[in-house]
Amino acid sequence: MEPKPNSRLNRHQSPSHKLRNSILFLMTVLLIVVSFFIWRTINSTKGVVDKSYAGAGLTKSRNVSNVIKSGHPISILLYGTDTGELGRTYRGRTDSMMLLLINPKTKQTTMVSLPRDAMVSIVGYEDTFPQKLNAAYAYGSTATSIKTVEAFLNIPIDFYALVNMGGLANMVNQVGGISVDSPIDFTYSQETAHDYGPNLYRFHKNSNKYEHSDDNGQTWSKSKTKMNGDAALAFSRMRYDDPEGDYGRQKRQRIVLEGLIKKSANVSTLLNEKFMSTISSNVRTDLTFGDMTTMASKYIKAKNNIITEHMQGVSTSYPDSEGNNVSYEVIPQKEKQRTTNFIREALGLKHKQTGRPYGGEIPAELSTTATSLRPVGDNSTATSAIDK
Repeated sequence: MEPKPNSRLNRHQSPSHKLRNSILFLMTVLLIVVSFFIWRTINSTKGVVDKSYAGAGLTKSRNVSNVIKSGHPISILLYGTDTGELGRTYRGRTDSMMLLLINPKTKQTTMVSLPRDAMVSIVGYEDTFPQKLNAAYAYGSTATSIKTVEAFLNIPIDFYALVNMGGLANMVNQVGGISVDSPIDFTYSQETAHDYGPNLYRFHKNSNKYEHSDDNGQTWSKSKTKMNGDAALAFSRMRYDDPEGDYGRQKRQRIVLEGLIKKSANVSTLLNEKFMSTISSNVRTDLTFGDMTTMASKYIKAKNNIITEHMQGVSTSYPDSEGNNVSYEVIPQKEKQRTTNFIREALGLKHKQTGRPYGGEIPAELSTTATSLRPVGDNSTATSAIDK
């Protein structure tokens, strides 16, 4: 006697139900496994990133936690050093300084180079005037650099990132290289800092092609279009043979950073433990892992629209304590105001007057010297407060 179609025995033995249950079981197991690996990846990556964290050592001029959580535009003071590893005792001067402004509302990233030789009065060390902007880090580290830039331009600095420029090569390699166009023709060896020597690179104006030579230019490799880390460093370090001097080097540094941002600013890279391990070994920042993941979700589209700018100074010199003339860049107040306007607009902030002529206040006994160093006809009237 055949079982009734609706009997319990028939339903229990139905092949379609067995297949469905097997699929559901496999999907459940797969979901658990995938969730475990995602959890492990996130936690291991967080542990690596946490190693790069170092507080700025000051109270910020605005509530940066609320700024980033609300998805408002942020500013990052990015500065690089070539003086050994980040864990060294001797801090040294920063070799490059740049402001990175990220606006998720306009989906735009702005990079503004600051002349490292800009003449300033370092906040907290005003009695040492005149000083170069890149000396602020050597005198008082991160907090001093932030305070001086804020007072100089009357802008808020939300975060900072100190990059070991030698480690930049590893970062470029980790993202598979970058392809950028050179603004000028030049040949450069990092070993000699000139256009001759071993490990020589040759770059071409308005082209992403370059060649490499191991025998002082006797023979060259085939043209390549994707820079590895070593090539990117050579491209960004050359200074003496650039017709624009340090301003030309700033331009090439912005080009390299732009290429790196476009290749690395995504969630998958943030979850790449090897890449983040490279970052943590060569970067110190007060951006937390949570800040970075928030940026990856809320600010990510701003990486596709990058504009660059720089602050132009007037070259001058002033003798040091031993009577040796030291070169400086004095930034006219009009140029400072233009830069302040540009930065505040990128951050979505109201127009404000630029900061003090030299950042920090000038001691009375040095006021005559400070005035004499201003460009002819320069208007040095400025605010003394940092406006949000």
